[in-house]
Amino acid sequence: MAKNKKKPSKLKQKLTDKYRLVVLNEDTFQERFSLKLSRLNVFVVGGVFSIAIITLTVFLIAFTSLKEYIPGYSSTQLKKKATQLTYEADSLKIKIAVLEKFTQALRPVLTGEIEPDAIDSIRNESKKAAIDYTKLSATEQDLEFREQIENKDRYALTAGGADRAKIIFFAPITGTVSQSFNAANKHFAIDIVAKTGTPVKAVADGTVILSGWTAETGYTITIQHSNNFVSVYKHNGDLLKQQGDFVKSGEVIGSVGSTGELTTGPHLHFELWNNGYPTNPTNYIDFQ
Repeated sequence: MAKNKKKPSKLKQKLTDKYRLVVLNEDTFQERFSLKLSRLNVFVVGGVFSIAIITLTVFLIAFTSLKEYIPGYSSTQLKKKATQLTYEADSLKIKIAVLEKFTQALRPVLTGEIEPDAIDSIRNESKKAAIDYTKLSATEQDLEFREQIENKDRYALTAGGADRAKIIFFAPITGTVSQSFNAANKHFAIDIVAKTGTPVKAVADGTVILSGWTAETGYTITIQHSNNFVSVYKHNGDLLKQQGDFVKSGEVIGSVGSTGELTTGPHLHFELWNNGYPTNPTNYIDFQ
């Protein structure tokens, strides 16, 4: 007996049945176009077309500016404003902390806990206990030794103790020092490693004398301080101050970045100059 051939299932038959799509001229009934189709072919072509449309839509949303018009996505300008407001809020926190300490120091006087007579007595005692600096003047041997050191390295002693007493520097950022000050190698700065976007703050009150971009150092800002001190901040991610702006000590002036050809990663290249000579910033500032 011959083996009975299995009949194809109804579903398979429906999917593979051939149909002919014909386009006719309405007036002459002349065939203009014809196409053989099956349900399976229609499903496959429709699925591929749908996947292509979905892929194109996702690409347009993810990699073009069209996403800014979709609810839930924030624009680049809005992100910049949010970042600037964050820096300004950080500066306000520092100012508030300073005002709170000042208020706490004045509170005993305003509440009467310290009498005016007591204040006068404290002042008199402090005057009596004042150091006689005439006794601390350098001897001839000290002056000769200092002259020898300055002749060996003219960058070693650039600002005296009097200048240190007149100005107090604020750390621009805290972090790990990746490269120290080295006058012999012409590295007149220290490099502090920090995360991208970390706020960079002014080390003291001053006026911005330079704020812009250079090919080698990226976003750079320079501030003139009192006592002929100048601080320089290089390789910033962005700058928040312009030339001519007055900044206060601890005010945010930019953020850590990795801009410029000479950068090796996110860090701050910080220089401190006095009277036209570079100084070692670690002599004045604690970066830890």
